[in-house]
Formats: sequence, structure tokens, C-alpha cells
Amino acid sequence: MTSDGCAANLSPLGVGIGWRPEIDLTVERLPGVDFVEVIAENIDPRRLPDSLKALRDRGVPVIPHGVSLSLGSTRPPDGRRLEHLAACADALQSPLVSEHIAYTRAGKFDAGHLVPLPRTTAALDALGENVRSVQAALPVPLALENVAPLFRWPHEEMTEGAFLRALVEQTNAHLLLDLANLHTAHANLGISPTEVLDTLPLERVAYVHVAGGTLRDGLWRDTHAHPVPDSVLDLLAELAARITVPGVLLEHDRNYPQDSQLAAELAALRHTAFRTGRPSRQPLTPRPKPLRPVGAAGQQDLQREQEDLLRCLTAGGPAPAGFDAERLAVQAQTLASRKARHSACRHAPRPQERNARRLLPRLLGNHSPSSGPSSILRQIVILVGDSISRLLPRRGRPSRFPRSGAIGLPGCGMRGCKKFGVSDSWKMRL
Repeated sequence: MTSDGCAANLSPLGVGIGWRPEIDLTVERLPGVDFVEVIAENIDPRRLPDSLKALRDRGVPVIPHGVSLSLGSTRPPDGRRLEHLAACADALQSPLVSEHIAYTRAGKFDAGHLVPLPRTTAALDALGENVRSVQAALPVPLALENVAPLFRWPHEEMTEGAFLRALVEQTNAHLLLDLANLHTAHANLGISPTEVLDTLPLERVAYVHVAGGTLRDGLWRDTHAHPVPDSVLDLLAELAARITVPGVLLEHDRNYPQDSQLAAELAALRHTAFRTGRPSRQPLTPRPKPLRPVGAAGQQDLQREQEDLLRCLTAGGPAPAGFDAERLAVQAQTLASRKARHSACRHAPRPQERNARRLLPRLLGNHSPSSGPSSILRQIVILVGDSISRLLPRRGRPSRFPRSGAIGLPGCGMRGCKKFGVSDSWKMRL
């Protein structure tokens, strides 16, 4: 069942959008959607949402996107999480799955979000071993995504491009190249996106992410709640000048715009990524120097460093030596504020809202019920939905959004959220 031998056999994907419960009907009817991506931890493969089944049955590729395997930890990935990701791929008949080059857990600490790894030989060894074990358990190929950094690890041994290239060469994995995260790395750490593109094995790119963000307090925040900036579109054009882009996906996690605006964003991505003509130049891919494994002692040091960082970010511990304490404080505050919100699975619409949303598009035309200054609209949704819920018979009515998130656990009202430790924004906004 290993997938690492399928690297060169992926089909082009086209232009896609991230599927979210809030915009499920929009994604179904939106023109120009060639594929979608869904957060794996937020669905139950045994009880898929109707809209995902409809997309799958129409032949639209649906890619499960994992956020909780913690591939960069020194310990192996959790077996239940891995089984869940594989089950999602089977249920959705997916061509591949994707996860992040990051870690979320170390020792007794769990960030609940993606935390960037140090670009060191020890981190590469741990990451490579975990990636290979995941590949062996998945029924389809695996693509790995670069994350958006807010802070820098001290004593790094490799550039971003060299680290990613070495990982791909060790594991034969694909890349999910997040151009918005490359822009974030440039804005916050001064990492040149062009130099990263020069170093990466771009022939291993499975598809590309783009998303919006905002500059706040001198730091770029990858919010997935703003329009895609020109700087990210420029990176997409730069990539298209080097290779034939296999696929590009738009991410929105909140502040969803109207359907017409989403359609315009997708059209802009298609125009930028798939202009007529072949790429004018080939990628430059200098090979990194061979690396020697660091051994057990190096892995123990890495685990201690990861624990110290998570202790600082989640438990009020001191900033580890060599880190920018101010940036860690900002990151810790961000983690705390997100954990204080409702967990991701609570974003699924209430039953009243689900029923009303089936009627509201007809009343509101192209306006998405989850966008804009919607306090009044929300009350209408709830009132109308509540009335419909009272009128509809209970028996035999399939729920569009089943209450099970992934796999039910005691003590979690919307089952699955606490099991996987995923917070309200689904992904780390580093």
C-alpha cells in the first residue's frame, strides 16, 4: 500500500478551493472549481457531508488535508490519526493527501497548531523517518506543505530551500508548495522566495496554495481571511514561468466573500497560473550537501528543544535561549486567543442555520449567508431555520453536517475536535 513509488504519476488538478462547511453550497455551485481540499480532522469518512459526496460523485478530486499528524515530532505519528487520514482518502477516492512540515506535540505539551521546525539535520532525520512511515500506511501519495513562520529557530544549519529539497530526496514525497507561506517567510524572516524556488525540486510540486493575509504590528499574519495580495500572485506567476503549474488552490477560513468575489479570485488564479505557452525557463536545482544522521543523542536534544519551545508557547515557560522573546510572546498570545474560541468543529452550522441556508441563497442571490456584517442576517438564519426544524419530520432526515467530526470521543460535544487537538482556525497561522 506504499505510495512513494507513484511520485511521477499524478494528474494535473487545475484550480481549486478549500471546502469549508460555511461555504459548502457555494463550492458546489461555484464555476471554475476543478478540485477541492478538505481538513481531514473535521470530517468523518464513514458519514461524509452531502456536498463532499456530491463533488466526489461528479468526478471532482477531493484531497484530505491533515493538520495534526505532527510529522516533525521525534515520536512516531499517532496511529489513530494516521488511520483516520487513510480512511478519508479511501472514502473520498482521493488522488493524494497532504500534511505539514511542522510539529504540534512534544512531550506532554500540545500546541494545537502547527509549529515550524528548526532546519537542522536532527529535525530532518526525525521528519524523514515519520514521513516514510506515513507513506507506508497511506493508500495514495503524500504531499508535504511548508508552513508560515513567525519566528526563527537559532542555530539553523540549512536554508529553507535546501531543507525542503533534502526532505523530498530522502522520502520521494511530493511538495504542496504554499506560496502565501513563502511570502510570510520573506516578510517576517527575510527569506528570499526566489532563492527557495531556485533550490526546490519543482518537478515534485503536486499543487500550490495561495491565501490572503495582513500586516499587523510589523509582522505578516497568514490569516486566510483576506484577499490574495499581489505579492502572492507575483510568486504564482514566477512559478508558472519555471514549470507547468499542476494545480493551485485558494484558501479561505473565515470572512468568506460573496460568491461572485470567490469566482473572480479563482479566475485570477487561473489566468496567472495557466497562461498560454510553455514555461520559458527551467528551474535551477542545486543539490544540497549530503547530511550525516545525528544519532540518538541528537534526537534527544531535538525533543528537549521542542518541549522547551512548547512549554514557552503554551504553559508560560521562559523563552528558550536564542529565540526572539518578543515574537514568541506574540505567538503565545495568538495561541491563547485561538484556544479561547470555539473549536473547529463548532464552526459547523447549527441545525437551524443548516436548514435556513438551503433557502437563503434563493432569497439573497449571490450573497453568501456567512459573509458581511451579518448580525441581523444571522438572526434571520436562526429564526427561519428554527421554524423549518420544527416543521420537518425528524425520522429519516439525513443531517447535512453530522455531529461527528472525525471519530467520537467521550467529553466532546461535537465529537472529534478534542481528539485531534485542532483549534478553531484549523491550521497554524504562524
